[in-house]
Amino acid sequence: METPKIFESEYRFCQILWEHEPIRSTELVHLCAEKLGWKKATTYTVIRRLAQRGVLKSENAIVTSLVSQEDVQASELDAFVQRTFDGSLPKFIAAFTRSQSLSPQEVDELKAMIEQYSEN
Repeated sequence: METPKIFESEYRFCQILWEHEPIRSTELVHLCAEKLGWKKATTYTVIRRLAQRGVLKSENAIVTSLVSQEDVQASELDAFVQRTFDGSLPKFIAAFTRSQSLSPQEVDELKAMIEQYSEN
């Protein structure tokens, strides 16, 4: 199943949900007011929209996610690499490392991931 597209404000909402789920919708309204400055109606509109798109479910006033943060991040990154670097991960990493320096630990982690991927 393809991960549904989540827009920026929806992603911030989902971060709150992922951190607190399962959560009563009334508590989610309070958190969104506090952290995002949203009104009650805005939160309920976003819950309804995301439920229609299969991102979350709201049953008996309890809201839970149907997609993980990791799946959303991976989907967004895949789309970005595809759109910006013609799907080339090496081109993406080359561009990323031109503007960001990697620590020796990060280099080791990347090497370990590549080695693990090659073994599979």
